[in-house]
Amino acid sequence: MEIIDLRSDTVTLPTQEMRDAMARAEVGDDVYGEDPTINRLQDMSAERMGKEAALFVPSGSMGNLAALLAHCQRGDEAILGELSHPYFYEAGSMAALGGIQPRPLRNQPDGTLLLLEIEQAIREDDPHYPITRLVALENTHNRCNGIPLTAEYIKSVGDLTKKHKLVLHIDGARIFNAEVALGVPVKKLVAPADSITFCLSKGLCAPVGSVLCGSKEFIAKALRVRKQLGGGMRQAGILAAAGIVALEKMVDRLAEDHERAWKLAAGLAEMPQLRVNPQYTNIVRFKLADGSKQKPDAIVARLAKEGMRLGHSGLWGFRAVTHYGIDDHAIEKTLAVFHKIFKD
Repeated sequence: MEIIDLRSDTVTLPTQEMRDAMARAEVGDDVYGEDPTINRLQDMSAERMGKEAALFVPSGSMGNLAALLAHCQRGDEAILGELSHPYFYEAGSMAALGGIQPRPLRNQPDGTLLLLEIEQAIREDDPHYPITRLVALENTHNRCNGIPLTAEYIKSVGDLTKKHKLVLHIDGARIFNAEVALGVPVKKLVAPADSITFCLSKGLCAPVGSVLCGSKEFIAKALRVRKQLGGGMRQAGILAAAGIVALEKMVDRLAEDHERAWKLAAGLAEMPQLRVNPQYTNIVRFKLADGSKQKPDAIVARLAKEGMRLGHSGLWGFRAVTHYGIDDHAIEKTLAVFHKIFKD
């Protein structure tokens, strides 16, 4: 049976060019800094982000955690959105493993944190309080419909953090989706950040890996943290080879994912049984209309019988994510199946 998997862009498979590059990859021991393919990927990533240095890590969650642990001491406080990935989806790792206290603020519908609320959350110098050390943003913002944060907003947060001598970290798992959607070079989007992590294994289709970027001093600290977290992977140039192809070949085509997401959102919005959230990049979120007699679990099960996989979670509703494995036919079939479900 043909499978159409819209659960996430993490389900992407490496391209044939990636597989060929992996087979040919020159490798060495990366823990000794001797893997030439890893080193090339790190240099490419640092240059792309406009930072001094970069570090290849197994996952975006490890990249975010390594950044927080490198920036913060135990007992420090990090300001971030209540819907952000490090707060919502990373198993409390900043607190459990780093002793870092999260200070969640309300995410606005556009994924931002209000500047006034950020400033109000910064602690005074008082021994009763934790030390505010860091502000974290997410771009694009998964929970806020995949919306990209603008360069102007990020600069305003960067100006605020510099004013208060804080660190700005960006969880840029899908930062290239923001680049493509906004038409703004990623280097400009992340210029105010002290650190940035981005995923190779989502829309860019590499099988494994993320990259953490920042200053040479910061990356030296993050390298030690990666070791503590068990992230030293030895001859991992085989993986980095796919990441190089991802950066060279897979960024511009993200526009196709956005276009297909728009077509999916537009088609779903025509169905009176559904309420579709605003669509910005490759993430489409939608819910059953109030009073619907359909049950979300039943819809997911029905879709599965038709060879379709879709995410659903409680009050958040459905999430469909377009990616390299989703073509025009997949969008058409998805819409046809939804029509069939609501017609029966």
